[in-house]
Amino acid sequence: MTVSAQDVEDAAARLSGVVGRTPLHRSPRLSALTGLDVWLKREDLQEVRSYKARGAYNLISRLSADERAAGVTCASAGNHAQGVAFACARTGVHARIHLPRTTPRQKRARIALLGGDFVDVVVDGDTYDDAAALSHAYAVETGATPVPAFDDDRTVAGQGTVAAELLDQLPQPPDAVVVPVGGGGLLAGVLALLAERSPTTTVIGAEPAGAASMAAALDAGGPVDLPTLDGFIDGAAVRRVGTTTYDAVLRHRPRMTTVPEGLACVEMLDLYQSDGIIAEPAGALAPAALRLPLDLAAGSSVVCVLSGGNNDVSRYAEVVERALVHEGLKHYFLVDFPQEPGALRRFLDEVLGPDDDITLFEYVKRSNRETGPALVGLELQRREDYEPLLRRMADSALRVELVEPSSPLFRFVQ
Repeated sequence: MTVSAQDVEDAAARLSGVVGRTPLHRSPRLSALTGLDVWLKREDLQEVRSYKARGAYNLISRLSADERAAGVTCASAGNHAQGVAFACARTGVHARIHLPRTTPRQKRARIALLGGDFVDVVVDGDTYDDAAALSHAYAVETGATPVPAFDDDRTVAGQGTVAAELLDQLPQPPDAVVVPVGGGGLLAGVLALLAERSPTTTVIGAEPAGAASMAAALDAGGPVDLPTLDGFIDGAAVRRVGTTTYDAVLRHRPRMTTVPEGLACVEMLDLYQSDGIIAEPAGALAPAALRLPLDLAAGSSVVCVLSGGNNDVSRYAEVVERALVHEGLKHYFLVDFPQEPGALRRFLDEVLGPDDDITLFEYVKRSNRETGPALVGLELQRREDYEPLLRRMADSALRVELVEPSSPLFRFVQ
């Protein structure tokens, strides 16, 4: 089955009065930064703080009486589970939701709160794949209906209601819509609606650079497993896109772009500090993509889907770190210090600039060597301070090696 605009509009009718109609806010900051007319579709303001309730409710509300009696099941570590819990509480359908043990306690509590008596939360398995296997086994054993996060026409049609709303909220269709991409359900739904109702609107899919599974599928001619996965943007870190979503993307051929994780962090912080918006990393993907070359004419009207706001405050230290590294303000070096008095003092006086700050210093003394290595983290006030710093390092008697972000050692300090 191919999802049509009518399927999306039928889903919108089912969701009416149940799933919130989120506001569309103009962003003066992003408009000034990009020279575009930028609007944010605020899916972070849903009751479940993401768009995931749309697809889950559209699927569950269409089950037959026998399917309702057998219940539903899913595996998730985040937003999808909350969407399913919300939908089950509204439809009176029982769900068994499998979570990996890595799921934070506050997310477990939130899922239980949203679902109430209609949801059993099972925490088992070390990874999402373990939880997915358990959910599948439960479905086979009991006849419960699996509720996919993205790879189902009913889910896709529900997610596409985001596009139906934004067309209704603007006086005229936007020139472009930027959509975050994980498994591709939201992108497929938006494409289905806009291809028929606003064919002149350019659709741009924004994937995490470390989890670009849709780009990999397009390159390979079909869904493939990514050999490596950066899970930082957890709401969009999917190892393999769905067949349904891939087919929709292949059919409509939207523009695709990859967003470095550090750039998403920069946008997360700007959203919080300048706009007062708490976005999760996946929620910042679409607005972050506007900082990349997208070949949009100056003044174009652009809607960015801010897909979710389920962010854990304990992650902000890593968000700040990744943002500083991306902006060229944070760097790590291996420095071989001579085993003699005053070596560190000379480094401070002769190598560091007046505004450079040491944020990490791990020193390993070797009594049988003439030098001792140290892992040094430096934060700069200005990006242009970096080249002078490198010149002073080169002019010093120290042996200094830059720790590249691609190095395994770099992951140790983050």
